[in-house]
Amino acid sequence: MTHPGELLKKNGLYAGKELGQNFLSNPATAQMIVDRTGVDKETTVLEIGPGLGAITLPLARACKRVVAVEKDRRMIPLLEGELADEGICNVTIINGNILKTDIREIAGTEKIVVIGNLPYNISSQILFQLVTIRQVVTRAFLMFQKELAQRLLSSPGTKDYSRLSAVVQYASKISRVADIRPNNFFPRPEVDSTVLRFDFFETKGMGEKDEILLFSVIKAAFSKRRKTLHNAMSGGELGLTKKIVGIALENAGIDSSRRAETLSVQEFIDLSKEVQKVITNES
Repeated sequence: MTHPGELLKKNGLYAGKELGQNFLSNPATAQMIVDRTGVDKETTVLEIGPGLGAITLPLARACKRVVAVEKDRRMIPLLEGELADEGICNVTIINGNILKTDIREIAGTEKIVVIGNLPYNISSQILFQLVTIRQVVTRAFLMFQKELAQRLLSSPGTKDYSRLSAVVQYASKISRVADIRPNNFFPRPEVDSTVLRFDFFETKGMGEKDEILLFSVIKAAFSKRRKTLHNAMSGGELGLTKKIVGIALENAGIDSSRRAETLSVQEFIDLSKEVQKVITNES
């Protein structure tokens, strides 16, 4: 691969801060990440934000097909040139916003693996998107700022445990793949990065409507972190009265004075089921 600094300079381009562009510049690091994904010639991969192809090149050599979604149209001719120079022809490049891309359509009848170095400003939105379409995604390998990765890995009762932690842990098993130092990127970021693995799974007894309510309950519970669950969940987007919240918490066996960050994923599931029961009985 051509060093991203050299490639950008040659073409009169620059890394866009507004797009959170920090291009992986160390080929050995890129190869290590691909090796740890375990993709093979039977695997179709969706790559989010291929940039200048640091991961795309070794990925394409290892798997059956890569569909690369790149928002920055300036990068596409450069990426196409890098692929052509290496004789790689199993990569399809889509110029688009991943948040507006139909991933189910890309997958078709297959189940795919998702890989990406995610911009910090949309990392959470992408994760929520993957959770909702995980029926077609077996696993994902995503790079985040280390701080966000720590939040995703955090356990209930810790200060880093958040709405995002609960939602993603509900839908996947998360594990750390590698920590990546700033000197592996161009331009060099100010923070360390971490690659996480997400093994997605379905939760028995939870349909689409059940999940929508669950995610709304989690959102409401974390909307006022300093307040107790009873107060945080009353009113707001869910429109629940204090009475309904109190009954649901009691029926779920959850002390109403607890706060959202102390609840396990299973407790959130139990609470959402009780909320549904109380709403049904009240209507």
